[in-house]
Amino acid sequence: MKRTAIGIVLVLTIGVAFGAPLKIVNVSAPAINCKFDTDCKITVQDSGVDITLAGTTGKGRLQSRLFPVGEAGTAAAGLYPYEYRINLTNLVGTSPKACVTEFTIKFGPVKSVDYDGDGSLDQVYVVTQGGLGSAGPISADQSMGTITFKFQSHPCSGSAAGNGETSYFFGLTSAQAPTEVTATLKTSAGTVSLKAKAPLPAPPPQGSLQKGSPKPSGPKPVAPMQ
Repeated sequence: MKRTAIGIVLVLTIGVAFGAPLKIVNVSAPAINCKFDTDCKITVQDSGVDITLAGTTGKGRLQSRLFPVGEAGTAAAGLYPYEYRINLTNLVGTSPKACVTEFTIKFGPVKSVDYDGDGSLDQVYVVTQGGLGSAGPISADQSMGTITFKFQSHPCSGSAAGNGETSYFFGLTSAQAPTEVTATLKTSAGTVSLKAKAPLPAPPPQGSLQKGSPKPSGPKPVAPMQ
């Protein structure tokens, strides 16, 4: 029984890291803060880059939001939280509208946390109440260090500045610290590459040999004389 349990944990861990659909749940703010902070109060660090698309005017914004590492005693203790928002509020285009279909980002292994409090582990949360936005990803899949979030043709550009749509904040956690990575936003008006904040995969343990790595050089050990 013990071996079976260990095997299940290993399969789940490998699946999340190297290729599997990620479980998405809806949450509310500020309740989600309690998963990272014992007082449920968080000071966030926001950064972002402009989104410009062919056939549109104005600019959208890809927002990356970082939190402090999860405090001891919380569900996400010791983990780095990452949130994203795709804001097309000020992107103008109506013939046809420019709508988001996919968001792909380089991302290290995802840690599982019970975000919605139902007793089971989740990998992605979407803040559908108490925050900004009107659309969230309908699926998320991770494969070989890249996560692809798929949207059901929303958010979209608007008929005038301020009339476009923004996604909900959607987030996940990792044991790795943030760095700058490349993300790709796919829309009905084209695809653009953007900069975002995300964790890189953990480096291999020192002393371990990866497939294809050169073997250590040096004299071979000599067997003792009999």
